Amino acid sequence: MNKATKITSCTLGELMIYQIALSIEDGILAFHGFGSPLVQLALHLAKRNHAPNLVLVAGATYGINPTPAFLTPTTNDFAMNRDAECHLSIEELFDLAASGRLGRMFLSGLQIDRWGNMNVTRLGDDDRLTLKLPGGGGGCNLSSDADHVTIWTAAHRTHADDLGRRRYRLVNRCDFVTSVGHRTAEGLPRSSMPYRGRGPDCIVTDLGIFGFNAEGHAELRFTYPDTNLELIAESTEFEFPVAANLSTAALPEPDLIECIRRLDPLKIHERELSQDDRGRTFELDGA
Repeated sequence: MNKATKITSCTLGELMIYQIALSIEDGILAFHGFGSPLVQLALHLAKRNHAPNLVLVAGATYGINPTPAFLTPTTNDFAMNRDAECHLSIEELFDLAASGRLGRMFLSGLQIDRWGNMNVTRLGDDDRLTLKLPGGGGGCNLSSDADHVTIWTAAHRTHADDLGRRRYRLVNRCDFVTSVGHRTAEGLPRSSMPYRGRGPDCIVTDLGIFGFNAEGHAELRFTYPDTNLELIAESTEFEFPVAANLSTAALPEPDLIECIRRLDPLKIHERELSQDDRGRTFELDGA
């Protein structure tokens, strides 16, 4: 990037990357799994800025603290493994999680319910399977053992069909629970189950950001500059509490936006966004 170019705005993708990065603590072990460029970029952004002591485990290679020059079109590319300090086996990663040393994991789902349960296994009930999904790939184990879980989705917004029906991503109840949240569908709390981890603590979406209240229920905490409570409620199947200090999510500073753009010159992360969302931009304060 030409450093002489003044950055005056950020995109939705850059805002989501920044907000996911804010969930990452310094000094922990974090694993990003396969697939999501938003999460990959968030981890590298955190590592290069507020979390220099983060131990980053790359999703495809299990390399420790790699420093790729830029994001490649697939996580399964050893260019993403450049200068890794060492490598784990998949068994070692799961052992680290089971022993309580995985600080944060990142998970999503085709369905995410009010308690932070997620479904990437199937749609439909026991009597009628409507869609077979790829499956959890270990997400069930890691959602139980990781100290914290960041949930994200770039498909929160729904659109009504000709009959006024909507297919929700944030649902009342998952058709199948692949990865566990704070309560079962029947209301059994996580604290009564033998899980080591403390469960999800945020959901970062294309419309806003949720936390979880004391009961383990998703609670809206931040909107974006171009969203509001009514829009978010319209695209969410369950009713949700709203934080008393509901506010607009902070935008990344220009140096952080520059870092994201330097890491992703091919704009790979935009593949995770809808065509309309790729055009959403936000003016920075003082621009």
